[in-house]
Amino acid sequence: MKSAEIPENEEERLKALDNYNILDTLPEEDYDALSKIASGICNTPIALISLIDEKRQWFKSHYGVDATETPRELAFCAHSILNPDELFIVKDATKDERFFDNPLTTEQPKVIFYAGAPLVTPDGNALGTLCVIDNEPSDLNDTQKESLKLLANQVVSLLELRKRNNELSKANVETEKLNIRLNNFAYRLTHDLKSPISGINFLLDVLKEDFQDLFKETEAEKHIDLIANRIVYMSTLIDDILEYTKVNTENIVYEDINAKELIDSIIKNIDFEQKIFLNSDVLDTNIHISKIGFLQVFQNLISNSRKYTNKDKVNIEIDFKDEPQHYHFVYKDNGPGIEEQYWDKVFNMFETIDNSNNDNTGIGLATVKAIITRLGGEINLQNREDGKSGVCFSFSFSKKEILA
Repeated sequence: MKSAEIPENEEERLKALDNYNILDTLPEEDYDALSKIASGICNTPIALISLIDEKRQWFKSHYGVDATETPRELAFCAHSILNPDELFIVKDATKDERFFDNPLTTEQPKVIFYAGAPLVTPDGNALGTLCVIDNEPSDLNDTQKESLKLLANQVVSLLELRKRNNELSKANVETEKLNIRLNNFAYRLTHDLKSPISGINFLLDVLKEDFQDLFKETEAEKHIDLIANRIVYMSTLIDDILEYTKVNTENIVYEDINAKELIDSIIKNIDFEQKIFLNSDVLDTNIHISKIGFLQVFQNLISNSRKYTNKDKVNIEIDFKDEPQHYHFVYKDNGPGIEEQYWDKVFNMFETIDNSNNDNTGIGLATVKAIITRLGGEINLQNREDGKSGVCFSFSFSKKEILA
């Protein structure tokens, strides 16, 4: 018996194999299907997807045998990877000086005929083979040879897909960790800013009260009022950022709530200068959801309807459907609406469409989307079917509890 030589690029090849994170993984249907197809096309009882590790060959798929690995020094596939561009065929191992006394030939599974197509990565590393085996002498015709090569390419494609998915998963984990750190930083920063903002506001009140006569009808009075307005904006901005960061930092608690009662309570607690009329088919319906998330979404939407209305009366319509997997809502108002060219922007952080409203921080709808996304739903803008002016938000909450 002659064991295969070690490839010149062995160190690089083993590193490439390790990068696929495939060794010792559980069986997978996609790989098993390819080995079964190879067996059928080549008319052999055995087909293997073999990967050559440092001291063993390990089978990602083993059709026709129970073994999951063998020592590398016995592996036919270890010979095959020495010529990555060619099929390695042994028509009769009993007459081949390299294999006639190989235990895999003299004992079970009695490898007499062997044909292996190397699994070559895009970087040119031969990781192993897709091979077919028979217990008696045989050969492959040209069609079978070509088919075996094509199937080997498909195995490599599966490996590449696995590698990309693993890299994407790692990137997602790192991104999630970074987002958590950024959210925690933003939370601490905005929380720490609230105290000095309150202090400045207090000093302005003192100035306005103690020096009222001195500042009266002067530019100083206008400047103080401007500073006061900016402080109100900064305070609102800090509160909005805190609300946004809470979306990703606080645990989700699910409970049974009455949707109509909560929406009614929001309207009662919001200071409307205009009259508000609510037309809703959200009857006394109990739903299982995050109460805090539900309140934040509707508080933001209803507050925006109040803030941006150009009418004497604010009309709000809320439609509700209890779907198999989701709670679905459609929210409409009679305000100026949002032009379709801005629909992709309104959910971005700090994106403001109406510059005439100095209190707009551009965080409210970003918070709404973040909450809905975290609760397993989606939100989008639509045109009102009745042709009336106003916004029309269609959104859903997943009924499945999101573990976070």
